[in-house]
Amino acid sequence: MINRKVTLAASAAVVVTGAAGLSLLAMPAGAGQPPSLPTVSAESLVEQVLTAKPGAFGGTVEVDNKLGLPAISEIPQLADGKHSARIWTDGNGKLRLALPNGQSEQTIVDDGTTTWSWNSQDNEVTKSEHKADLAPDKQDKQDTKEQKAIDPATAAKEIVTLTKEFSDISVDGTARVANRAAYELVLTPKPSEKTLIREVRIAVDSELKMPLRVAVLTNGASEPAGTVGFKDINVGPQDPKLFEFTPPSNAKVTTPEAKEAEGRDKMPEMGIEQALQGKDPQIFGTGWDTVVGARIPAEAMGQVPAEAQGLVDRFTKKVSGSWGSGKLFNTKVATVLIADDGRVVAGAVPEQVLFDTIGQVK
Repeated sequence: MINRKVTLAASAAVVVTGAAGLSLLAMPAGAGQPPSLPTVSAESLVEQVLTAKPGAFGGTVEVDNKLGLPAISEIPQLADGKHSARIWTDGNGKLRLALPNGQSEQTIVDDGTTTWSWNSQDNEVTKSEHKADLAPDKQDKQDTKEQKAIDPATAAKEIVTLTKEFSDISVDGTARVANRAAYELVLTPKPSEKTLIREVRIAVDSELKMPLRVAVLTNGASEPAGTVGFKDINVGPQDPKLFEFTPPSNAKVTTPEAKEAEGRDKMPEMGIEQALQGKDPQIFGTGWDTVVGARIPAEAMGQVPAEAQGLVDRFTKKVSGSWGSGKLFNTKVATVLIADDGRVVAGAVPEQVLFDTIGQVK
């Protein structure tokens, strides 16, 4: 969970990408000679993305963002610039992520029944027990935002699910990713869609049938907005000990519920991220035009720390219209509008779409 002292601007950046189904994606074309592969239909590749259940593997994921996002200490891979992370899975639900952050590292381990998150900088461990009553077809909802940010397969599935009905889909040749042959699946928003996105490119492994790389290109730009894709991948059984975790003897162990309660005691405001990712976020539009809305309580708006407010002012611009006045936060792939009265709307859309939508927020 992002610390409640994270700025509103940074929180908004995280929310928009997730809410719009883009999850901080993009990757340029692979280097080397494109492989020669049998012809495959776009429909077949879409089905592979949606149904892919990768087996055991370990690998390095490289992220190179040009989104215009401020740095978020808990997930440095979201900030502009090049970053890397390691990911391992046993193919049956167990997972390990290693997210370097300067001299420290965040380690996330899902052992099948419990998800552990350890931050070496503050030596704090968050322990989250899986919900026993969660249906099998809902299990992927437990994916952490960190996994969605760095795992091409998880990100690709989310994008295709949300946008395939609103896209022109094609296969644009082949590519080589992490020294593996892949097809390039391209989703282009239909002309009627009002979005900042020009196209999304997904490299699908020709043998494993899983996405190895995802690319988002925006309107008016010749280069991708950022990158996420495998730099190397080792397919096959991984060391079982990777999926075990024992908290360090001197670590503070807590739960998400306890951290949330502690946050309320120390700082009672509800941030943008919490508002938009609440139980009942307000959804407007469909496909690429989707806008997520929420209303932040008045008491929360009045208790933003000065340091956070300063960063909000730095990364936003003042705007006004028939809907009222507020602040606008822009990235290459998403836009956030924060009204002075607490209404918030966000999406992978031009600012005018948000101006036209915010009046519907209850």
